[in-house]
Order: sequence, then C-alpha cells, then structure tokens
Amino acid sequence: RQMCIRDRLKALHVASALIFAGGVLSVGIFLHMITTDSPDVRTLAANIRRWDHVITTPAMILVWAVGLGIGGAGHWFSAPWLIVKLAFVVVLSAVHGMQSGRLRRISQGAPIRPLHALLPATVACTVIIAILAVAKPF
Repeated sequence: RQMCIRDRLKALHVASALIFAGGVLSVGIFLHMITTDSPDVRTLAANIRRWDHVITTPAMILVWAVGLGIGGAGHWFSAPWLIVKLAFVVVLSAVHGMQSGRLRRISQGAPIRPLHALLPATVACTVIIAILAVAKPF
C-alpha cells in the first residue's frame, strides 16, 4: 500500500518531533549536569550550541510548520486535546529558547549555573504531548 500525503506529513511531523524532543532533552541533561567552569565545558557548550542550531532548531520549526498544517487540514483546532497539546508544545519551545540562551552565554564566558528545573519540565512536556497526540483523551 502506498502512503498518502497525509500519512507522509504525519510521519515527518513525528520524526521531527522526536529529533526536537531528543535535542531539548540532551541539552537539558548537559545544562543540568555542568557544575564546573573550565575551557573544556565552554568548548563543549559551543559545540552543543552549533548542533542545536543545525539540528534541533530546524526540527522544532518543522514540527510547528507541519503540525499546524496537519491541524488546519484536519480542522482539529477546536479539539480540546489539541489546544492542551499546543500549550505544552509552546512550553517545550520556550524551554528550548531558554536552553539556547544559556548555551550562548556559557560559550561566551558567563558564569555557569545549572538549569535544574528545566529538565523535569522537559520530560513532563514530552510525555504529556505524546499521550495527548496518541490517545486524544478529550
């Protein structure tokens, strides 16, 4: 059986969501774990920042673009589950923005302060988004 365009778009949305969430989780783990200030940590932060710009940020943009397209084509924007899901996607996107700023500041020499609270929020948002997307509970 051939995949229709809707199925291909959904697959692209899921793949880019996995890349986006994986990137946010990875950066969150790094920012949670760093405790010492050293040139090696700053170099690693700069390298992670480049990866984030090349991989995670485009995946986030693709998630938003394809997701909004699918939601519009399916007339789902009145569905409560999608509104709630979008709220958590906004939070996850904001976490990504905060992480990007922290990586930039660390790579430019700012004092290192771990971001402990963002990692649990990232995990929670990712799990809730997945449950809402699959179960559509309301």
